Amino acid sequence: MTRKRYLILAAALTFAAVLILSLMFGSTGFGLPDMRTGTGCALLDLRACRIAAGLVVGAALSVAGCVLQTVLRNPLAEPYILGVSSGASVGTAIVMATGLAATYPILLPLGSFAVAIITVVLIISIAQRAGGSHMPQNLILTGVVTGSVLSSVLMLIITFAGTHTVRSITWWLLGNLQCGSWELLAICGVPIILSTLYLAAQANKLNALLLGHENAHNLGVNTALTIPLLIGVATLMTACAVALSGIIGFAGLIVPHILRRRFGSNHRFLLLGSAAAGGLFLVICDTLGRSCLPPHEIPVGVITALSGGPFFLYLLTRKQR
Repeated sequence: MTRKRYLILAAALTFAAVLILSLMFGSTGFGLPDMRTGTGCALLDLRACRIAAGLVVGAALSVAGCVLQTVLRNPLAEPYILGVSSGASVGTAIVMATGLAATYPILLPLGSFAVAIITVVLIISIAQRAGGSHMPQNLILTGVVTGSVLSSVLMLIITFAGTHTVRSITWWLLGNLQCGSWELLAICGVPIILSTLYLAAQANKLNALLLGHENAHNLGVNTALTIPLLIGVATLMTACAVALSGIIGFAGLIVPHILRRRFGSNHRFLLLGSAAAGGLFLVICDTLGRSCLPPHEIPVGVITALSGGPFFLYLLTRKQR
């Protein structure tokens, strides 16, 4: 058996083991719930839904981060840092504050995507105005500032929202995988899966973009159409993930970067590998969050921020050196 097959087998076994253990860990202790009772069945269904949400959201953020890092040619690029997640959160908060989310769940990802795509266009426009040889740095700085402004807009929405809505938005903002229903998971999950498959089909174009936009154009890639389309698909995936789980930062930074350094930059593997590893990473973080300090739960967004913040600083200092 070749080394590649050993790696695939080990990854599959690890994936299965993590999913099984995640089903058994919870704030109530370790072990499967008693399936002979209605409470046990409901608890198992809740855990299964959280695991599915973790796989979908982790895959979306990791694949989106991988695409943004390639298109923008910056290893620090990811939806949270660029402000895309903040824009998506404002769109989702508006839908929640108006009460439309309870009646029309599909408006959550639609509202999230609408504001997120406006945010992306604004960030790129400002960065291009600054221009020069510092375009990647300008994107990061513009994204950080825009994210801060949108966070203030979000606080303004919370200020004028009702008490019940404030609690829902606040808990959602912390980043958690309690998506509430399989229906919402399906509404947000289907676009994420389709987008991942589309991006996997564009692996050759992404490989060409690694050589630079001009070289990719010389190789036959229509960069004027391909680049906005890739950014738009990454934004859609981020918007669906935010609508489902709130703001979960740094997942799109850590996973693609580690895979790229370990296995190379071939997007034929990198995209699908990021989807699998990103989902697994978020499931592990969620399992730790709901089992390390029982009966309290730590939102998964807190876990990823605690691990991703130092990693981002490491990348930043290493890039400067």
